[in-house]
Amino acid sequence: MATPTGQAQPNPEKIFDTLNAHQKTAALKAGIELEVFTAIGEGADTAAALARRCQASERGMRTLCDYLTILGFLTKQEQKYALVPDAATFLDRRSPAYIGSIAGFLTTPEMFDRFRDLTAIVRKGGSLQDDRGTTEVNNPIWVEFARSMAAMQRPVAEGVAKLVNADAGEKWKVLDIAAGHGVYGVAIARHNPHTEIFAVDWPVVLEVAKENARAAKVESRYHTIPGNAFEVDFGTGYDLVLLTGFLHHFDPPTIEKLMRKVHAALVPNGRAVTVEFVPNEDRVTPATAAGFSLIMLAGTRAGDSYPMSEYDRMFRNAGFSSNELRPTPGPQSFIISRK
Repeated sequence: MATPTGQAQPNPEKIFDTLNAHQKTAALKAGIELEVFTAIGEGADTAAALARRCQASERGMRTLCDYLTILGFLTKQEQKYALVPDAATFLDRRSPAYIGSIAGFLTTPEMFDRFRDLTAIVRKGGSLQDDRGTTEVNNPIWVEFARSMAAMQRPVAEGVAKLVNADAGEKWKVLDIAAGHGVYGVAIARHNPHTEIFAVDWPVVLEVAKENARAAKVESRYHTIPGNAFEVDFGTGYDLVLLTGFLHHFDPPTIEKLMRKVHAALVPNGRAVTVEFVPNEDRVTPATAAGFSLIMLAGTRAGDSYPMSEYDRMFRNAGFSSNELRPTPGPQSFIISRK
């Protein structure tokens, strides 16, 4: 096919690579499970040394590490492998910022099954599965989420604690809705010894949150409200309400309903802090926040990643007087809302 002078020839490479993209997931998962990144960090930097350290075949290890090099997780020079900075920080188990546990949730059969027939999902406009998963009592997938995803959320939780100036030490009553692993409430309690945290989630999930509170030595100030966030009585008098990675599961009317309940639970001039994937108004940038909408299309009946203009409208409809968007140490954003 002829093309205008100076323009690149059409190339099917991206099509081929995208249809094979599941191999990238499999390779990174195998690297995490075999502790390849930790082994390289310890000094096992050749295929032979890695095969011994990771209890794998030399051929298999060489092929996997070459592929991880192609993906940009490793470098290779004179048959020796090394970690790139992101891999050293987040995938070496010895690192305090290790997040390899997220593979436990993101690669579950339940997550993969959502995308088996995306064509039908697009035709329908939502998940082909029963949407009860998000609000089903004691669904085990949320226990896996709580155990797997906590490590990735700890830096963001520290960002929330800084954002609300928890170190000032004011006497606070904090409500953590859909607390999951509990690290957001735990972070605030660690920074502020005068804070009492009240966490809402299913009973089995709250057990994970209580473990994290115990490990952080804040369990005496960590209280639980088991049940459905839309149905349980929150009580009142909260200075701060946390909504972290929850609202994207629902449509605007459902979000407004919950936010009206949150508004009623806050003291005058109280604050709600939302942590969400918030794309730009074009809904295609930035890539991670915008692309999260496909996960919601496949996994929920009506969820989405909403731009700030929509969150602002929903929150104002629920009674909040102002809403401010702030960046986080990752692909999510903070929204600070005042009663």
